[in-house]
Order: sequence, then C-alpha cells, then structure tokens
Amino acid sequence: MVRRVATFQAATLTAQQKREQRQQLARDAYYARPAPPRRRDRGLPEPAVSGPFGPGFVQGGYWNLARPSVPAHQATSRQVAGIYPFVADTGLGHRGPILGVDLNADALWHFSPWEAYTDHTDRGTFSTNLLVLGAYRAGKSATIKTLVVRSLAFGHQAVVPSDPKGEWATVADAIPGGRVIRIGGGSPARLNPLDRGPRRTGAGDEQDTKLVAQRRITTLTSLVEMALGSGRLTAVEHAALHDALARAITTTGDRPTLRAVYEQLGDMIENPGRDGRLAEGAVQPRFVLRRFVDGDLSGLFEDESTVTFDQHAPIVVVDTSELFSRSELVAQLTQVCTTAWIQAVVSDRSARQTRYLIREEGWRDMTSVAALQMFQQWLKLSRHYGISNIVILHKMGDLDAVGDHGSKERNLAYSIVGDIENKFIFRTNHQEATALHTRLNIPPSHIEEARRLRMGVFLAYVGQHAYAVDCFATSTEWEYDLFATDHALTPTPDTGPVVDPGGVEQAWPTHTHDAGLDGWLTPTGTETP
Repeated sequence: MVRRVATFQAATLTAQQKREQRQQLARDAYYARPAPPRRRDRGLPEPAVSGPFGPGFVQGGYWNLARPSVPAHQATSRQVAGIYPFVADTGLGHRGPILGVDLNADALWHFSPWEAYTDHTDRGTFSTNLLVLGAYRAGKSATIKTLVVRSLAFGHQAVVPSDPKGEWATVADAIPGGRVIRIGGGSPARLNPLDRGPRRTGAGDEQDTKLVAQRRITTLTSLVEMALGSGRLTAVEHAALHDALARAITTTGDRPTLRAVYEQLGDMIENPGRDGRLAEGAVQPRFVLRRFVDGDLSGLFEDESTVTFDQHAPIVVVDTSELFSRSELVAQLTQVCTTAWIQAVVSDRSARQTRYLIREEGWRDMTSVAALQMFQQWLKLSRHYGISNIVILHKMGDLDAVGDHGSKERNLAYSIVGDIENKFIFRTNHQEATALHTRLNIPPSHIEEARRLRMGVFLAYVGQHAYAVDCFATSTEWEYDLFATDHALTPTPDTGPVVDPGGVEQAWPTHTHDAGLDGWLTPTGTETP
C-alpha cells in the first residue's frame, strides 16, 4: 500500500515561512515512520550464523533477511560476452591422441585425422590430409613429431619418404621397431621408383595392370621433366619414353628399372626401324636418365631395390640427408624417387592400416606438371588407402619456386595446397598476410594473431571450427630432447664458457681513473703524453 501526502500552503506566506514549513513537515514524517518489525514479530528464528547471508550461503540453509551491500557490475556488451559462463568450446572430443591444450577452452585437445573424417557433425572433415605452415623455429616439426609418436599407441603408423635433415631418423631410432633406410653417403641401399608394389585388393588383372602402368609412366615422366627444367616433354619424347618403358617391362619380366629404360632408349636410337622420329624423341630422355645410370645420381635408383618396406614397422624413414647437400635439383629428384617407391608399397588396402605420410619440404613434390598431377592424385586417394598426407611448408612463398609467375604449374600448386582442409598455422611473418588471406581464406584477425604466436602454439582449422592449441604445454622432457631441431645452436655442457672470466680480468685496465673530468682526460699508464 502506497501512502501519498499532499501539502497545501497559503499564498500569503513568505519564502522564509515556506522553507520553515517544509523542514517541519520533513521532521514530522521522519519521526512518524513505523518501527521496523523484529524477527521475532515476523515469526522467524534467530540466525544461527551472524552476517548478511547466514548459513544458506555455504550450507544450503535459510538466509538472513538483510540486503547485501554488493555494488552493481557495469560492463559493455562485448565484456559481458567474454565473461559469459558458456563460451568455452567443447573441442573435438576425446578421440585420438592428446596433442596439446586448447587455450580457448583450457582443456586437453585431442586430434586424429581419421577420427575427424568419421565425424559426421559440423566438426568433421572431408579429408584426412593436413597442411602445416609456419616460420622457422615456430615448433612445426616438434608438433608433428608429437602427433606421430603419440598416434603409435592408437595403431597408426608413419612413413617419411624423404628426410632431408636426418631429424626423423633420430625419432625412428628411438622408437622400438622403427626402421631407417639410409641412401647415399656410401650406403648400399637401392630404391627402384618403378617397383610394381602390392596388388590392390579386389582389382582384376586388367585393372591392376593399368594402375601400375599409370604410376610408372607418371613417375618416369616427372623425373625427366624435372631434370630438363625447361618445361614439359614433347609428344614425340613422351611417346619414346612410353615405348621404352613398355619394352623394359617385357625384357625384365615386369621388373623394369631406370637402367633398363635407359638401355631401351639407346636401342631405339641405334636401331630406329621404321619410325625415325621416335628415335629422335629418345635422345633427350636418354641423356637425362644417364645421370641416374652413370652420373651424379648413380648407385641410388637405377637398379632393383635392395631394401624392402617393413609393413609392420611403426615408423619407416628414408634418410636422404646425405643427398640434399649436393644441389637443389638432386634434392627434388631424390624426393620424387623415394615418394614414388613409398607410394608403390603402401597403396595396398588389404592391410587396412592407417599411416601418416610426412612430406618435409612438400613443395619439392610439385616441381613439374607431371609431379603435380601425381601429387594431386595421391592426395585424392588418401582416404582410399587410409593415408594422411602431412605437407609441411615454411611459408606460402615456397610455392613460388614451382613454375613461373602465372604459370599452370604454380596455379595448380596453390590450388592443391588450398584444397587441404585441415590446417595447422604456426607463427608467420607479416609478409604472409596477403597470401594466407587470399590463398587459404584465413580471416584477417586470425592472421594478425598468428604473427604473435609463441613457439609450439598454432591455430588449428578442422572442419568448420578453429582452435588455438599449445602443443608444448603437454610435452615431456623425453619428447623435448628427442624432437629438438636446434642442437647445433645449443652449446654442449663440456664446451665451457665462450669467454674465460680470468682472461677478462687480465685484459681489464689496471689504472684507475679519477671520478672527475680531468681524470678521464689525462693519459693512462700505458699511454704516452
């Protein structure tokens, strides 16, 4: 019930009298207030716990009937959205190995490309491939090694077709059952890039023959075009290669080698037969293959394989560190040969084995149209073979080494990388902002954040969601020591300090200058006035 009071004042009162009357009314209203009812009068028990809240605050009992003096919180709508209690993301669930800590949700972040592929929600993906991009010393290699090693416990295997720095070989040596295949540097190991490989499950004779023939001619064409460095082969040269490969398959009993193809090309030149143009087209490819038979690449890929791929090994690494110091072309040719050999032996679906295929310096697999087409086909068939291709790049500018500006090769390379749905973006340089936005469709706010990421922290794009993950937050000392890539820059404990403290004391001047200006201007004991 609301009580209203009306006051009437005579018009003849002066201002002083009106003010005194208002003051008197205020005093009367103050003393006329009813006394507040006591707890006993309202039938309430006395509080067992003193204070404004009583035991209900912590024990779930009744509350003391008192108004708490808590100031109201004032904030903008943006701030309120930040402190809302339900903004933490649920992540990708708990399937797959732990890769780090989700910095947005402050929870462990699990990731497996195969689990993400089988997830049919908006957090699922349509591919098992992964693009890893970041500047030097951003933590890319250590993060991928963490993912691979922790995935071994989940039954996944790993294959590194080419290890240009010898870092993965160290990891494979530390894993029980790991296999390292070292080529170059005096090693007797040989890899035949034209190996047939296991037969695809369920494929008929005719289908299997076509698949193997296509892989062989694609690999052979890629090698020749990369070594030429002047564009694609002509129609006549391609026909000569195709004919020489077919003859090598026949003469070797379906076990062709680069040496056999080289010899067949020489036979076509010496005995042209009816088609003299085919003999002319065999000249250029034969000179290219001569590098593998008698040149700087001899003793590596020209004969039958002397090593086998252990399908039961948890990790298989082809150590090519001895070859990558020769030249960039040798590195590219080596990567194509080893990748082709690995693809020939892991493309068997009957094993039902999931494998990571780590492509260090992935741009080297895209140096020609034939190599790009083979690379694109392998990415598309990754789900079919149970493969997760991990393509590692330092920056998008690495792809500028593929073809000329505006060429078909470079556009195809950018298209292949852009189609990889899963992405791990580490710290990037400011020069990458435009390429990341235009080529990978990354929001500008994320690009700005990527420039400030510390080592081991990356932005993960999986499905329709993005995550900020700290991998090193869950790394153990064993992983730190095993995955470190800068041992050459870290002084060993027995090297001692760079500067001898005793030598510094001896070299320090013994003469003491005065504190004043004259003391600094006067000659020292070793100087002549």
